[in-house]
Amino acid sequence: MNTEEKLKHFLDTCMEDARARSSRMMQEYTTAQEKAFDEHQKEARRRSQLQVRQETDKIERDINKQLSIEQLNLKRSLGQKQEELKEKLFTVLEEKLDAFRKTPEYETFLSHQFQDALKLAGDEELRIYLDPSDKDKLDQLAKSFPAVHIQLSDEPFMGGIRGVLPSRKILIDNSFQARLAQAREDFHFDLSLTEKDPQGQQKRRES
Repeated sequence: MNTEEKLKHFLDTCMEDARARSSRMMQEYTTAQEKAFDEHQKEARRRSQLQVRQETDKIERDINKQLSIEQLNLKRSLGQKQEELKEKLFTVLEEKLDAFRKTPEYETFLSHQFQDALKLAGDEELRIYLDPSDKDKLDQLAKSFPAVHIQLSDEPFMGGIRGVLPSRKILIDNSFQARLAQAREDFHFDLSLTEKDPQGQQKRRES
């Protein structure tokens, strides 16, 4: 092999080595780029999923907050409506009691209350107060119950009676005012008593 051939062989070898090294470098670069791209895609997906979760959580929180506000408003509205209906109901009840006091049955009712108070008093002194508007019934009740000290109350209490046992300092409050106040305190709407069947008819809930 002459000098020129040796030089050519040397150059070919160098070129082949250079091409091989270049090929390896390009392969390594390409692999690195692909790896970086894959990692970038994974990171982008992770961020996207995280953002979606954060947005979803925010939407859920906003929805829950709005639902809570709506539920509170509904509860307030329902409570207000119940109070309105309750006031109307007790207004009607007061009117019925007022009408009852104008009937003969009311005098019989008062007599029964006197009898009950006398049973409770036994041999003790008993004082009974009538509502000022029941003044017209005082004389008849005094004749029917001579053992009872009867007088008109200074304050109206819507009918019925109030009795006092002085020896034991006991108040017997059977006034309509007291009964209405207790009924008003105990009264509540039970919305679970009725429900609608599939045909839209209202029916009583089984207990």
